[in-house]
Amino acid sequence: MDHVAPESWSLFDGLITFNPSNVLMIIVSSVIVFLLCLLATRRLEQKPTGMQNFMEWVVDFVRGIINSNMDWKTGGRFLIFSTTLLLYIFVSNMIGLPFAIVVDHALWWKSPTADPVIALTLAVMVVAMTHYYGVKLKGTTEYVKDYGRPQWWLFPLKIIEEFSNTLTLGLRLFGNIYAGEILLALLVGLGTDGYLNGVLPGVLGTVASIIPMMVWQAFSIFIGSIQAFIFVMLSMVYMAHKVSHDH
Repeated sequence: MDHVAPESWSLFDGLITFNPSNVLMIIVSSVIVFLLCLLATRRLEQKPTGMQNFMEWVVDFVRGIINSNMDWKTGGRFLIFSTTLLLYIFVSNMIGLPFAIVVDHALWWKSPTADPVIALTLAVMVVAMTHYYGVKLKGTTEYVKDYGRPQWWLFPLKIIEEFSNTLTLGLRLFGNIYAGEILLALLVGLGTDGYLNGVLPGVLGTVASIIPMMVWQAFSIFIGSIQAFIFVMLSMVYMAHKVSHDH
Protein backbone atom coordinates (compact mmCIF):
# COMPACT_ATOMS: atom_id res chain seq x y z
CA MET A 1 0.00 0.00 0.00
CA ASP A 2 3.08 2.25 -0.14
CA HIS A 3 2.72 2.78 -3.88
CA VAL A 4 3.48 6.25 -5.21
CA ALA A 5 3.01 7.99 -8.53
CA PRO A 6 5.90 7.73 -11.01
CA GLU A 7 8.27 10.66 -11.23
CA SER A 8 6.56 13.51 -13.04
CA TRP A 9 7.53 14.77 -16.46
CA SER A 10 7.96 18.52 -16.74
CA LEU A 11 8.00 21.14 -19.46
CA PHE A 12 9.23 24.72 -19.47
CA ASP A 13 11.47 24.29 -16.41
CA GLY A 14 8.76 22.69 -14.32
CA LEU A 15 6.01 25.14 -15.25
CA ILE A 16 3.88 22.26 -16.56
CA THR A 17 4.12 18.76 -15.08
CA PHE A 18 2.63 15.46 -16.19
CA ASN A 19 2.00 12.25 -14.32
CA PRO A 20 3.33 9.60 -16.76
CA SER A 21 1.00 6.97 -15.31
CA ASN A 22 -2.00 9.19 -16.08
CA VAL A 23 -0.73 9.83 -19.60
CA LEU A 24 -0.25 6.10 -20.18
CA MET A 25 -3.69 5.11 -18.88
CA ILE A 26 -5.46 7.89 -20.78
CA ILE A 27 -3.86 6.64 -24.01
CA VAL A 28 -4.68 2.99 -23.23
CA SER A 29 -8.32 3.78 -22.41
CA SER A 30 -8.69 5.92 -25.54
CA VAL A 31 -7.21 3.20 -27.73
CA ILE A 32 -9.55 0.57 -26.26
CA VAL A 33 -12.60 2.76 -26.88
CA PHE A 34 -11.41 3.47 -30.42
CA LEU A 35 -10.92 -0.23 -31.14
CA LEU A 36 -14.35 -1.09 -29.69
CA CYS A 37 -16.00 1.46 -31.96
CA LEU A 38 -13.92 0.35 -34.95
CA LEU A 39 -14.78 -3.32 -34.48
CA ALA A 40 -18.46 -2.51 -33.99
CA THR A 41 -18.78 -0.42 -37.14
CA ARG A 42 -16.34 -1.85 -39.69
CA ARG A 43 -18.96 -4.21 -41.20
CA LEU A 44 -22.38 -2.67 -40.74
CA GLU A 45 -25.31 -4.94 -41.47
CA GLN A 46 -29.03 -4.33 -41.70
CA LYS A 47 -29.58 -7.03 -39.09
CA PRO A 48 -26.91 -6.28 -36.48
CA THR A 49 -25.07 -9.05 -34.68
CA GLY A 50 -22.14 -9.26 -32.28
CA MET A 51 -20.27 -6.00 -31.66
CA GLN A 52 -22.56 -3.98 -33.92
CA ASN A 53 -25.54 -5.14 -31.89
CA PHE A 54 -23.75 -4.14 -28.68
CA MET A 55 -22.88 -0.69 -30.03
CA GLU A 56 -26.43 -0.06 -31.21
CA TRP A 57 -27.66 -1.01 -27.75
CA VAL A 58 -25.24 1.50 -26.20
CA VAL A 59 -26.41 4.23 -28.59
CA ASP A 60 -30.07 3.48 -27.83
CA PHE A 61 -29.29 3.51 -24.11
CA VAL A 62 -27.64 6.94 -24.38
CA ARG A 63 -30.51 8.20 -26.54
CA GLY A 64 -32.85 7.27 -23.71
CA ILE A 65 -30.75 9.27 -21.24
CA ILE A 66 -30.90 12.32 -23.49
CA ASN A 67 -34.64 12.00 -24.14
CA SER A 68 -35.31 11.82 -20.41
CA ASN A 69 -33.76 15.27 -19.94
CA MET A 70 -34.54 17.30 -23.06
CA ASP A 71 -36.35 17.15 -26.40
CA TRP A 72 -34.55 15.29 -29.15
CA LYS A 73 -34.39 18.32 -31.45
CA THR A 74 -32.13 19.99 -28.89
CA GLY A 75 -30.47 16.94 -27.36
CA GLY A 76 -29.76 14.95 -30.51
CA ARG A 77 -26.58 16.93 -31.12
CA PHE A 78 -25.13 15.48 -27.89
CA LEU A 79 -25.60 11.80 -28.83
CA ILE A 80 -22.06 11.18 -30.09
CA PHE A 81 -20.50 13.12 -27.23
CA SER A 82 -22.53 11.28 -24.60
CA THR A 83 -21.89 7.87 -26.15
CA THR A 84 -18.15 8.53 -26.26
CA LEU A 85 -18.22 9.79 -22.68
CA LEU A 86 -20.09 6.71 -21.46
CA LEU A 87 -17.72 4.28 -23.20
CA TYR A 88 -14.60 6.14 -22.11
CA ILE A 89 -15.59 6.36 -18.45
CA PHE A 90 -16.77 2.74 -18.38
CA VAL A 91 -13.49 1.49 -19.86
CA SER A 92 -11.49 3.76 -17.57
CA ASN A 93 -13.38 2.44 -14.54
CA MET A 94 -12.82 -1.20 -15.52
CA ILE A 95 -9.23 -1.15 -16.72
CA GLY A 96 -7.64 -1.08 -13.28
CA LEU A 97 -9.75 -3.87 -11.76
CA PRO A 98 -8.06 -7.02 -13.15
CA PHE A 99 -4.54 -6.09 -12.05
CA ALA A 100 -2.13 -3.29 -11.18
CA ILE A 101 1.43 -2.85 -12.40
CA VAL A 102 3.94 -1.52 -9.88
CA VAL A 103 7.58 -0.81 -10.78
CA ASP A 104 9.92 0.19 -7.93
CA HIS A 105 6.92 1.14 -5.77
CA ALA A 106 5.60 3.36 -8.58
CA LEU A 107 2.05 2.55 -9.67
CA TRP A 108 1.89 2.58 -13.48
CA TRP A 109 -1.26 0.61 -14.33
CA LYS A 110 -4.50 1.71 -12.69
CA SER A 111 -7.93 3.05 -13.55
CA PRO A 112 -7.38 6.61 -14.81
CA THR A 113 -10.62 7.71 -13.14
CA ALA A 114 -9.09 6.66 -9.80
CA ASP A 115 -7.01 9.84 -10.06
CA PRO A 116 -8.73 13.07 -8.94
CA VAL A 117 -7.00 15.12 -11.64
CA ILE A 118 -8.52 13.06 -14.46
CA ALA A 119 -11.96 12.78 -12.85
CA LEU A 120 -12.14 16.53 -12.20
CA THR A 121 -10.81 17.29 -15.69
CA LEU A 122 -13.70 15.30 -17.17
CA ALA A 123 -16.11 17.21 -14.93
CA VAL A 124 -14.64 20.59 -15.93
CA MET A 125 -14.88 19.61 -19.60
CA VAL A 126 -18.57 18.73 -19.24
CA VAL A 127 -19.45 21.91 -17.32
CA ALA A 128 -17.50 24.04 -19.82
CA MET A 129 -19.45 22.46 -22.68
CA THR A 130 -22.76 23.22 -20.95
CA HIS A 131 -21.80 26.91 -20.82
CA TYR A 132 -20.64 26.88 -24.43
CA TYR A 133 -23.84 25.33 -25.77
CA GLY A 134 -25.96 27.47 -23.46
CA VAL A 135 -24.53 30.60 -25.07
CA LYS A 136 -24.62 29.08 -28.55
CA LEU A 137 -28.26 27.96 -28.46
CA LYS A 138 -29.75 30.77 -26.36
CA GLY A 139 -27.53 33.72 -27.13
CA THR A 140 -25.36 35.57 -24.64
CA THR A 141 -28.08 37.92 -23.38
CA GLU A 142 -30.67 35.23 -22.75
CA TYR A 143 -28.07 32.95 -21.20
CA VAL A 144 -26.95 35.60 -18.71
CA LYS A 145 -30.57 36.39 -17.84
CA ASP A 146 -31.04 32.76 -16.75
CA TYR A 147 -28.77 33.48 -13.77
CA GLY A 148 -31.28 36.06 -12.58
CA ARG A 149 -34.36 33.87 -12.81
CA PRO A 150 -36.66 33.80 -10.97
CA GLN A 151 -35.01 36.43 -8.75
CA TRP A 152 -31.70 38.29 -9.21
CA TRP A 153 -30.72 37.78 -5.57
CA LEU A 154 -30.22 34.08 -6.44
CA PHE A 155 -27.28 34.99 -8.70
CA PRO A 156 -24.55 34.31 -6.06
CA LEU A 157 -26.13 30.97 -5.22
CA LYS A 158 -26.14 29.96 -8.88
CA ILE A 159 -22.45 30.82 -9.17
CA ILE A 160 -21.73 28.63 -6.15
CA GLU A 161 -23.86 25.91 -7.73
CA GLU A 162 -21.63 25.90 -10.82
CA PHE A 163 -18.56 25.16 -8.70
CA SER A 164 -20.35 22.59 -6.55
CA ASN A 165 -21.69 20.77 -9.62
CA THR A 166 -18.17 20.50 -11.02
CA LEU A 167 -16.70 19.24 -7.75
CA THR A 168 -19.43 16.72 -7.01
CA LEU A 169 -19.47 15.39 -10.58
CA GLY A 170 -15.73 14.71 -10.55
CA LEU A 171 -15.21 13.69 -6.93
CA ARG A 172 -18.13 11.24 -6.96
CA LEU A 173 -16.51 9.38 -9.84
CA PHE A 174 -13.02 9.52 -8.33
CA GLY A 175 -14.10 8.49 -4.83
CA ASN A 176 -16.00 5.39 -5.89
CA ILE A 177 -13.34 4.06 -8.26
CA TYR A 178 -10.41 4.89 -5.98
CA ALA A 179 -12.06 3.24 -2.97
CA GLY A 180 -12.72 0.10 -5.00
CA GLU A 181 -9.10 -0.24 -6.07
CA ILE A 182 -7.80 0.45 -2.57
CA LEU A 183 -9.96 -2.31 -1.09
CA LEU A 184 -8.85 -4.75 -3.80
CA ALA A 185 -5.23 -3.96 -2.97
CA LEU A 186 -5.95 -4.57 0.72
CA LEU A 187 -7.55 -7.94 -0.03
CA VAL A 188 -4.54 -8.96 -2.11
CA GLY A 189 -2.26 -7.93 0.74
CA LEU A 190 -4.30 -9.91 3.26
CA GLY A 191 -4.04 -13.03 1.16
CA THR A 192 -0.37 -12.86 0.24
CA ASP A 193 1.53 -11.29 3.11
CA GLY A 194 -1.09 -9.79 5.40
CA TYR A 195 -3.07 -10.79 8.44
CA LEU A 196 -4.57 -13.96 7.00
CA ASN A 197 -1.15 -15.54 6.86
CA GLY A 198 -0.96 -15.24 10.63
CA VAL A 199 -3.87 -17.70 10.88
CA LEU A 200 -3.75 -19.47 7.52
CA PRO A 201 -0.13 -19.36 6.38
CA GLY A 202 1.13 -19.69 2.82
CA VAL A 203 -1.21 -21.12 0.21
CA LEU A 204 -4.16 -21.34 2.62
CA GLY A 205 -4.04 -17.59 3.25
CA THR A 206 -4.11 -16.90 -0.48
CA VAL A 207 -7.01 -19.32 -1.05
CA ALA A 208 -8.99 -17.78 1.82
CA SER A 209 -8.75 -14.34 0.21
CA ILE A 210 -9.94 -15.46 -3.24
CA ILE A 211 -13.67 -15.48 -2.46
CA PRO A 212 -13.70 -11.96 -0.92
CA MET A 213 -11.68 -10.71 -3.90
CA MET A 214 -14.10 -12.27 -6.41
CA VAL A 215 -17.08 -10.79 -4.59
CA TRP A 216 -15.51 -7.35 -4.46
CA GLN A 217 -14.45 -7.58 -8.12
CA ALA A 218 -18.05 -8.24 -9.10
CA PHE A 219 -19.26 -5.40 -6.90
CA SER A 220 -16.60 -3.06 -8.36
CA ILE A 221 -17.75 -3.88 -11.89
CA PHE A 222 -21.28 -2.99 -10.86
CA ILE A 223 -20.16 0.25 -9.18
CA GLY A 224 -17.98 1.19 -12.18
CA SER A 225 -20.90 0.67 -14.56
CA ILE A 226 -23.28 2.67 -12.37
CA GLN A 227 -20.78 5.52 -12.02
CA ALA A 228 -20.37 5.75 -15.81
CA PHE A 229 -24.15 5.94 -16.15
CA ILE A 230 -24.49 8.54 -13.36
CA PHE A 231 -21.75 10.71 -14.84
CA VAL A 232 -23.42 10.80 -18.26
CA MET A 233 -26.90 11.24 -16.77
CA LEU A 234 -25.80 14.22 -14.66
CA SER A 235 -23.90 15.66 -17.62
CA MET A 236 -27.13 15.69 -19.64
CA VAL A 237 -29.07 17.09 -16.69
CA TYR A 238 -26.63 20.00 -16.46
CA MET A 239 -26.72 20.43 -20.24
CA ALA A 240 -30.52 20.49 -20.25
CA HIS A 241 -30.57 23.24 -17.64
CA LYS A 242 -28.32 25.35 -19.87
CA VAL A 243 -29.85 24.78 -23.30
CA SER A 244 -33.55 24.14 -22.67
CA HIS A 245 -35.86 27.17 -22.49
CA ASP A 246 -38.21 25.46 -20.03
CA HIS A 247 -35.53 25.07 -17.31
